[in-house]
Amino acid sequence: MVENQHLDLEEIVRDSFDEDEFNQLLTRLTELEPAELALALESMPLEQRLNCWLGLAPEDQIEALTHMRVDARENIFKQLDDAQLKTLVEEMDVDALLELLDELPQRLYDYACSRLDASQRRWLETALTYDEDQCGRYADHDLLILNKNAKVRDAIRLFQNIPTDAEYQDTLFVIDRTGRYAGQIQASSLLGRASHLPIEGFIDEDSPVVEGQLDLDQGSEIVARSGYTALAVVDADGKLLGRLSIGEALENVRRSLESQFMHTAGLDEEEDLFAPILISAKRRAVWLGINLLTAFLAAWTIGLFEATLQQVVALAVLMPIVASMGGIAGSQTLTLMIRGLALEQITEQTYMTLLRKEIGVAAINGVLWSIVIAVITYFWFGDWLIGGIIGLAIVINIIIAAISGVYIPRWLDKLNIDPALSGSVILTTVTDVVGFFAFLGLGSLFLLA
Repeated sequence: MVENQHLDLEEIVRDSFDEDEFNQLLTRLTELEPAELALALESMPLEQRLNCWLGLAPEDQIEALTHMRVDARENIFKQLDDAQLKTLVEEMDVDALLELLDELPQRLYDYACSRLDASQRRWLETALTYDEDQCGRYADHDLLILNKNAKVRDAIRLFQNIPTDAEYQDTLFVIDRTGRYAGQIQASSLLGRASHLPIEGFIDEDSPVVEGQLDLDQGSEIVARSGYTALAVVDADGKLLGRLSIGEALENVRRSLESQFMHTAGLDEEEDLFAPILISAKRRAVWLGINLLTAFLAAWTIGLFEATLQQVVALAVLMPIVASMGGIAGSQTLTLMIRGLALEQITEQTYMTLLRKEIGVAAINGVLWSIVIAVITYFWFGDWLIGGIIGLAIVINIIIAAISGVYIPRWLDKLNIDPALSGSVILTTVTDVVGFFAFLGLGSLFLLA
C-alpha cells in the first residue's frame, strides 16, 4: 500500500511538468484524499503547483488549502488577484475560514463572514474566543448530537442517515436541554436494543472530554491515547463545542513532532520546500546570525592563546567561524531535504529545482554574512586582506554546504541508510574539511607567498 502511494505521488509530480498529461493529471488529483492532494501540490515547484491548483474545482481548491502548510498556501494566495480570491472565499465554510484566517486579507475575510448564516456566524465567533493553539478553536461541528431524553430509535435513525463518506461517525454525543455535555454513546452499544428505550441508559460515563482551553497538542494526545475515535470538546461551563477526532488528533501529533525536529535546525515546520529564494534566505539568515555570535565566541576563546601561536595568528583564531557557518547553513538544507524525503515530496524531476534554489539561498546568505564577518575581522585585526580571505572562504563553504545538504540525503537514501541518523555527521565532515582547506589555502596563497 505504501509503495503504491509513493509511485502515485512520483508520477503525479512528473506529469505536472508535462503539458500533454495535464488534463489526466487533474483527474487523478481530484481522486485523492484532501491530505494526499495537499501533499502532492506541495511536492511541485511553485509554477506547476499553481497551474494544477487553478485547474481544480473550488471545493477541491479549498480542501487542498486547508491541509497545506501555511507557507505553501501563502505562496498560492500571493499569486491570485482580488477577483480570484473573492470567488474562492465565496465557497468557504466556517472550518475553512478558521484555518485560512491568517492568510486572508481583512476585506476578504469580512466578505466571507457576511455570507454566513446566523448559526455559522455564532460558531465562528465562539471559535475565535479561543487562541489559535487551543482545542476550542478547532472543534469539529460535523458530529451526531441528541438530547439525553431521546429514544434508541432516534439514535439509530441518526446513524442510518450518515453519508457513506463520513469519517469517525460511530459516536453519538449527548447533551441536556441547556446544551451541556452529558456523555457519548457508541453505535455498537445500541445494537439489538429495544427502540423505545431512552438513550440515557447507554451513555458511556467513562469517556474523557477535551476542554476547549486546553492546548491543541495536549488535547490531541488525550484523544490519541483514549481508545475512542472522537472525544467531545467542551467550554468552561461544560457546554458542547464540537469534537476532536482521532484522525485530526494524530495529524496534530505528527505536526508537533515534525515541528520539534525542524526547530533543532532553526527552521519553521511550515516552510514551503519550494519557497522563493529571497523568502527562504531571509528566514535562514536570522539563524545564521545567531550562529555567528556563538562562532565568534569560540574564535575569541582561541584568541586567548594568541601568544603561543608563532605564525599568522589571525588565521588560527578565525578558523572556527568558517567551519561553523558552513555547518549551520548545510544543516538547514539537510533538514528540509530529510523532511521532503520522509514525506515523499522529492522526485527526480524536482532535484535540480531544489538544487538551484538552495544554491541561490546559500549565495545570498554567504555574501551577506561574509561582508559582516570581513568588516568585523578588519576592526579586530586591522587588515582588509584577512577580512577578504575569510569572507571568500565563507562564501565557498556555505555554497558547498548547500550542495552537500541536497545530495547527501539523496545518496544515503539510495544506499538505504537513514539520512536522519548519518546525514549530519557526513555534512559536518564536508563543511569542516572544505572550510579549513579554503580558508587556510587562501591564507597560504595570499599571506605567505
